Amino acid sequence: MIQVLFVCLGNICRSPMAEAIFRELVKKKGLQGLVQVDSAGTGDYHVGEEPHRGTKNILQKYQINAEGLIARQIQQEDLHTFQYIIAMDSDNVTNIRRLGQISEKTKVMRLRDFVQDGGQMDVPDPYFTGNFEEVYELVREGCEHLLQQIMQDLELRGKKG
Repeated sequence: MIQVLFVCLGNICRSPMAEAIFRELVKKKGLQGLVQVDSAGTGDYHVGEEPHRGTKNILQKYQINAEGLIARQIQQEDLHTFQYIIAMDSDNVTNIRRLGQISEKTKVMRLRDFVQDGGQMDVPDPYFTGNFEEVYELVREGCEHLLQQIMQDLELRGKKG
C-alpha cells in the first residue's frame, strides 16, 4: 500500500482539492486497494471544517466527489505513516520539515515537482487569490504526474517480489 498525504496551509482549498482529484484518478486506474489518499494543513485554522465553497464548486463542476473531506492538521506521526507527503508550495514544505524527523521512506515534495515543464512550481492559494479554476488545472496536472510516478513505484515493487 502506498500512502499519499496532500498538504497545504489550512486544508480547505488546495490539499482537499488534490485529495479528491487524486482519489478520482486512482479509482479510474483501479488502484484503490493499492493507494491510500489523505490531506492535511500545516495550520490549525480550519480543523473540522469542510472544504472552502470555491473548492467544492470547482470539484462539482468537474464531477469529482468531495464527500467526506474534513480539514485536519498534519501531525508528527504522519511523517512516518505516508510514503509521499505532497505540499502545495515551498512554505508548506518548510513547515512540514519543522515538525520533526521524517522517515527515510517518506518523500516530501511539492506537487508541481512532478511536472517537468519548467512552469509554475508552487500552487497559489485560492483562499487569497480566488482563482480556483487556475488552481484546479495546476493540481490536476500535478496529480496526473504524481500518479504516473506511483504506478512506476508499484511496478518496481511487483518486480522485487
